[in-house]
Amino acid sequence: MFLRTTITAAFLTVLSTAAFSQSATPEEAREIAKEAYIYAYAPIASYGTWSKQATQPGAPEYVGGFNVFRHYSQAFTPANKDIVTPNNDTPYSWAWLDLRAEPMVLSVPAVPQDRYYVMQLIDLFTYNFDYVGVRSTGFEAGDYLIAGPGWKGDKPEGIEKVIQAETEIVGILGRTSLNGPEDVKNVAAIQAQYKLEPLSAFLKTSTPQPASTIAFPPYDPEKAASHDFIGYLNFLLQFAQPTVPEETEIMTRFAKIGIAPQKEWDAGKTDPALLAAIDQGVEDAKVAMADVAKKTLSSNGLFGSRDFLKNDYMTRAMGAEKGLFGNSIEEAWYGGFVGDGSKPTMLHFPAGQLPPAKFFWSLTLYTLPDRLLYANPLDRYSIGDRTKGLVYGEDKSLTIYLGHTSPGEGKESNWLPTPEGKYSLVARVYGPEKAAIDGTWKLPTPEPAR
Repeated sequence: MFLRTTITAAFLTVLSTAAFSQSATPEEAREIAKEAYIYAYAPIASYGTWSKQATQPGAPEYVGGFNVFRHYSQAFTPANKDIVTPNNDTPYSWAWLDLRAEPMVLSVPAVPQDRYYVMQLIDLFTYNFDYVGVRSTGFEAGDYLIAGPGWKGDKPEGIEKVIQAETEIVGILGRTSLNGPEDVKNVAAIQAQYKLEPLSAFLKTSTPQPASTIAFPPYDPEKAASHDFIGYLNFLLQFAQPTVPEETEIMTRFAKIGIAPQKEWDAGKTDPALLAAIDQGVEDAKVAMADVAKKTLSSNGLFGSRDFLKNDYMTRAMGAEKGLFGNSIEEAWYGGFVGDGSKPTMLHFPAGQLPPAKFFWSLTLYTLPDRLLYANPLDRYSIGDRTKGLVYGEDKSLTIYLGHTSPGEGKESNWLPTPEGKYSLVARVYGPEKAAIDGTWKLPTPEPAR
């Protein structure tokens, strides 16, 4: 269970014996299990997504396997109910790369100065380990080599940059700006130019031996939330070798309860006292996470590189719980609030206090509790600096009106209709300036409309 098919029985016996000899006391096992569950939460939650996208052809989320893009270029409407909090700002391009056999080359086209796009590179642990896009690499065309931890080589001719990950499986979450439904064809044309190919194909050299076949275990959320998280973690750790130096100590500690790359996990064969301690540790972790979640009111700062998160596994877990694969704050700032459509509300941005965006910003309205777009007479689901007809004050201030009924004549140009009851407003700032990143600028406090 949970093994790469090339592992030998003898090797598994060695691992099992070593783990047994290092087994922890129940008290120590409980503490280790708590720590390990928090550590494992994000990569296992991520696996719940990418295993469907890359390994399950029958799943609606399937993107076509590894090393290929699947693009989504439509403008979402309330009729689209398969994705929660859909984003009409930047339709997605998804890919998952298997870098075991050789690196992959990501090629991107030149885009106009008014077209935003980003390729967010996410490793198995959910760290945003690098970016390709207009903010990070510019508007010109380029070819970027993405390699796993074991690759060694010089930057090939024609490659702009070598980007090395610490895991052999990584994700690409691409986003391309959409300027209304009439712009869909232009977005699709740009997406068609995003290209992935093996390094050998790019260099026109011989193809290396393919990587071994993997039996990917089905994701079961109940198992992932139990002592069986260890089986998932052991499976995933095989793609993160060698262990990064800053995790050598923690992996030695985890080994005391049976955590190791590719090590078989069978709860039925685990000492009952040890298993009970692990179960207690899992529950301790859930309590600790729930307590932190109550105090985590913004997703800003939950996503980034390993260096940015400083091996803070609780913060990494909160990012996965609040919303997998969020952008690092230098790429996008997120904010918002929950409102009541029966109480007309306004957001007033004083002169000089508009969202500080290098690229653009938006406010998108979602129904609660389903978090879908709200059907309304204006067919307006978001509002922002690209909204046609938006009216600013003489002093360049801006007032946005939120409510179930019209704010009145002369104000509908700035009206974002809401349901009669509760709703969620999500603000997105693309390419946030320093004031948004450091918290100097804040989203205005909603106030009664007048």
